[in-house]
Amino acid sequence: MNLLLSSLALALTAFSAVVLYAASPHCMWQACRRWRRQAPVSGGLCAMLALAVWIIALGVAVGLCAMLATWMLALISLPYLALLSGTPSADATVAEND
Repeated sequence: MNLLLSSLALALTAFSAVVLYAASPHCMWQACRRWRRQAPVSGGLCAMLALAVWIIALGVAVGLCAMLATWMLALISLPYLALLSGTPSADATVAEND
């Protein structure tokens, strides 16, 4: 049961990071850009739900640390994944910044 809850919390945390990245003006994925208006609220609600599941699975202190660690890891890795996936907008963004 604990493994199932931790897996659900991990998936919710990663989904929350993707949704919040879609709300960012630095989002390099064209498909995610149309969600900019709804994304901050949806990402925040999903993050709160993920935090609640982490706390249920691991307790308050460890759940908070696990949520923040996985959330930051996902948020940091998303721009690099967009760049490595070779999306045209990622190449254009890199060319504009050079």
